[in-house]
Amino acid sequence: MRRTWLLGLGFFSISITWALYNAFVPLFLGNYLKSVAMIGFMMTIDNYFAMFLQPWIGHRSDKTRSKYGRRMPYLIIGMPLGAVFATLIPLHTGFVSLVIFMVLMNLSMSIFRSPTVALMPDITPESQRTKANGVINFMGGLGSILAFGIGSPLYKAAPYLPFLCAGLIMLISMVILKSFIKEPVLLTGYGDGHSNPFRSEDRTQEPSKHQVRIKDQLDRTTLFILGAIFFWFVAYQGVEALFTLYGTKYIGMSDNEAAFSLTFFSLAFLAFALPSGWLGAKFGKKRIIAIGVLGLFVIFGSLVFVQSVLLLRGLLIVGGLFWACININSYPWIVATGREESIGTRTGIYYFVSSLAAICSPPMLGWIIDQFGYPALFVSASLGMLLASFCLIGAKTENPSSGRISAST
Repeated sequence: MRRTWLLGLGFFSISITWALYNAFVPLFLGNYLKSVAMIGFMMTIDNYFAMFLQPWIGHRSDKTRSKYGRRMPYLIIGMPLGAVFATLIPLHTGFVSLVIFMVLMNLSMSIFRSPTVALMPDITPESQRTKANGVINFMGGLGSILAFGIGSPLYKAAPYLPFLCAGLIMLISMVILKSFIKEPVLLTGYGDGHSNPFRSEDRTQEPSKHQVRIKDQLDRTTLFILGAIFFWFVAYQGVEALFTLYGTKYIGMSDNEAAFSLTFFSLAFLAFALPSGWLGAKFGKKRIIAIGVLGLFVIFGSLVFVQSVLLLRGLLIVGGLFWACININSYPWIVATGREESIGTRTGIYYFVSSLAAICSPPMLGWIIDQFGYPALFVSASLGMLLASFCLIGAKTENPSSGRISAST
């Protein structure tokens, strides 16, 4: 578990960087663009990279053989580049340089994000992965909160300061990860279980067992899980992107009140990140995810009828607990459906689906709101959770004691 907390530093640095990026880059773009829709489009660059580049990078890391391991070479290359370009963003001299730094930062972050995520199951026994994912998400959530708490006053002092600090944290995290995280020499289920997958001479041994193809990972259970992931991220991403408009235009909150209300959801998620991982390990990931999906189905459906700010924030707290049940256990579950040597590939597929949802959801739910009014936001989100629950029915259940998928549904 010590290595899990150390690996959490990688997610801590990633979360700080993205939180600052999402908070302040729209302000930089606003100096050059008047269209909010165009600013929103520019802010989805990372999702396009996540859709098309991260699955490929994750797949490549499965087949990478080096003295540093499968994943670490991507961290060694991507994290310093990400730190540099993140630091350069507030130092732009015009719209063109700003866009160039944004694209290069997103490209650099895509190089190491999937391999960093895939490191967790690489170094963690199957039975401990949901707990480890809880630790990692806790560290990531802590990074986001600190980014807002400390980044805002730093930005007020000088716009480049929070980005410079994020870059330094990323570099320090990379050094710590390189020094203390050693990738396993042997991988369960890899070849005959005795070969060293990081040595180039092993590439010629039983290639049929070593080959990992993306299409081979899309079995029936995986497709149902990916369908569930898509629908619950459509619901979540739509609410996250449009809630401040809902709060100000429909409930009558101020801008600050609406933004602050989402903090209750995030803090509840952070508080329940570790317990939800423990519950997933003890009772089964699918069971805990199903509780979270049905819980958010009820919460989102109830919010349609809520006008009180106090009651709304109370329901958001409960919603954050249910979201932790879903988000903490979903990645370990998608990994558990495949072989150990396909972890990077399945990580990339996971990010492809979640990023596709992030791209589709805000404009789709925004169009629905235009047609039917703001209450349609939570009606649509509740429907998304209902569709996710239908997908869960078709997915096989894993054995809680082993974490592996069983034949029963």
